[in-house]
Amino acid sequence: MLDLVEHELDGMDVVFAIDPEEVDRTLPQCDAVLDAYMKVPFTAERLATAKKLSVIVTATTGSDHIDTAATAGRGVPVLTLRGQTELLSKLTPAAEHSWLLLLACARNLKGAIDHVQEGGWDRNLFPGVMLRGTTLGLVGCGRIGQMMARYASAFDMNCIGYDPHADPWPDSIQRVSLNAVMEDSDFVSVHVHLTPETTGLLGQPELDRLKSGAVLVNTSRGAVVDETALLEALSSGRLRAAGLDVLTGEPDTASDPLVEYARTHDNLLITPHIGGFSPGALTTVLRFSCGRVKDALED
Repeated sequence: MLDLVEHELDGMDVVFAIDPEEVDRTLPQCDAVLDAYMKVPFTAERLATAKKLSVIVTATTGSDHIDTAATAGRGVPVLTLRGQTELLSKLTPAAEHSWLLLLACARNLKGAIDHVQEGGWDRNLFPGVMLRGTTLGLVGCGRIGQMMARYASAFDMNCIGYDPHADPWPDSIQRVSLNAVMEDSDFVSVHVHLTPETTGLLGQPELDRLKSGAVLVNTSRGAVVDETALLEALSSGRLRAAGLDVLTGEPDTASDPLVEYARTHDNLLITPHIGGFSPGALTTVLRFSCGRVKDALED
């Protein structure tokens, strides 16, 4: 992928920096930043050293790792993939990974695999949920939410959703309140951008509304869900399982309470924010993002 970026930005001086130390060393010389990594936070303090910076382009829809107030104060645009409908409609890995987590939770896949690897062969320990006739509740009915609705239809599931910003409303999803999503769904899947409005959107009151035995999938951002309340729901057994691709404290998660719980419990699956990560999708977004860097610097 580094070769791709170098090829697409042919004629420009390209410096690759991955860890914070490399970023701090090279940022003062940069006219532009292309970020497809999201592991280095661009704080106000870090950005203050980038005196030549004229644009930040991210190959992601989210930008919560960037202090956009600091960039706005300097007139430095932050260009994300958000709103790039035509491009994003071709990218399916995040929805596919969300569906994978849902299926893995429904069938207790983690526990079953561990059981066999430890020498066992007792299927009675791992009863699965038949998806047909169950209800998928979507929190966020945009691009990924609508892909999830199509997958649910293929499995003969009912689909309900909450999204105050979806316009027009997708025909494949029955529109309901957030409380109804939490109360009536067998599976809840979260697909919203992290904003002040969505931070803590699924707090203790919302999680308390979940059906006993429900499954929660979150591949959006960790801070959308109250992780303390989620851990309590899993520990008590009221929540059948959860599949997470995001954590509030990522990437520093070694001592995260949810990670520690997952080490000894089968009903929590955590992956390291890999939902949108696949070579095919990354090639597409990097080419597009490199073009945006060129356009910005040539204006």
